[in-house]
Amino acid sequence: MTVLAGLCPIAAPDDKPPAPPAPDTLAYSLTLPSAPRSPAIVRAATRTVLTAHGLDDVMDAAVQVVGELVACSCRLAPSAEVYVSLRYRNGALRVVLYDAHPRHTHPRLAAACDARRRAALRVLACVVKACAGEWGFGDAREPGGGTRMWAVLPRSGARGYVTGKS
Repeated sequence: MTVLAGLCPIAAPDDKPPAPPAPDTLAYSLTLPSAPRSPAIVRAATRTVLTAHGLDDVMDAAVQVVGELVACSCRLAPSAEVYVSLRYRNGALRVVLYDAHPRHTHPRLAAACDARRRAALRVLACVVKACAGEWGFGDAREPGGGTRMWAVLPRSGARGYVTGKS
């Protein structure tokens, strides 16, 4: 009896199965409603993804960061959805969030809005700093515009986030 490796009837018999989850294969994206329950959903999904990929050592910092980004976006963005991307590359977890909040063209409105967003992300800034990472926000590079927020957590720094030994 011949067993096919995939669903495609013309798949080559020597096709290799997908690699098991590992840190370097972590690449997930979620689209969530811009709603009060979304930070809890993204935190739970992040815990599951990090555990599956053997990145439990960055769990506390990463869960705090994704929750802060989604909560900020849900409070400030007038959109129905937010998009979150989690990637692990070159020894760091990269979290990117897109929302539909347009960047203001009037300088005073832009400055006021940026100040509100920065204030809403104070906890995130502290977590990222403790992990020796980077964060920021600006224009979305996607069609339709909006705002892009991001954080990079180096694994070496995020490991010591809870103990304070980054």
